[in-house]
Amino acid sequence: MGIPVKLEVFEGPLDLLLHLIDKNKIDIYDIPIVEITNQYMEYIRNMQQDDLNIMSEFLVMAATLLDIKCRMLLPKEVNEDGEEEDPRAELVEQLLQYKMYKYMAYELKDRQSDAEFIMFKPPTIPDEVKEYSEPVDLDKLLGDLTLSRLNKIFQDVMKRQDNKIDPIRSKFGKIEKEEVPLPMKMTYVQDYAKSHKRFSFRQLLEEQKTKMHIVVTFLAILELMKTGEIRVAQEETFGEIMIDSLL
Repeated sequence: MGIPVKLEVFEGPLDLLLHLIDKNKIDIYDIPIVEITNQYMEYIRNMQQDDLNIMSEFLVMAATLLDIKCRMLLPKEVNEDGEEEDPRAELVEQLLQYKMYKYMAYELKDRQSDAEFIMFKPPTIPDEVKEYSEPVDLDKLLGDLTLSRLNKIFQDVMKRQDNKIDPIRSKFGKIEKEEVPLPMKMTYVQDYAKSHKRFSFRQLLEEQKTKMHIVVTFLAILELMKTGEIRVAQEETFGEIMIDSLL
């Protein structure tokens, strides 16, 4: 009566080959095909498989190994570039790809196992924390473009508005305070930025009708810079300050 031998179960012929390579501490790029083929055939002889589909896969690989073994005994083939072809090259490529996917499967399995120990809970962030917004440093936001430069253009445009006033007719009638809401002016600048995409700071201010419109437009630009809807840049020293729409 023979002694029953319990064989390890492998997922396929490539899995068995990798096992033999690791077991014998063989360089996968320099497989001793004779030794590996003999060990592989020994495993096939000891297999007891009722599933012909599974057995056929191992037998096809056995035939492949025998074919490579025979080609290794023959004179080496030379390709078009004059280089000798290694009969094991295609098998090595298959083994490397299989090994990569196998280790990736192990990694995914470990992550799935780790995920079972992760607990989740609904967010409990206090309203004060959610409503907090980090203070904006305008000097850092503008970078090399200083507020003094923006202010200089602002004052220049305001001065032009003064020059437009008729010194005589401006004294006629009743002077009323002009109301220019900041939200309305911000909407105006947003629409202007969407339609023009890129325009100069001076150009925008010069299109305003009154001093009050210029002041509120200036404030609207600062607010839109803070919210990141527009970008202000000066490409060269003393050059025009340009505004780009980020909408």
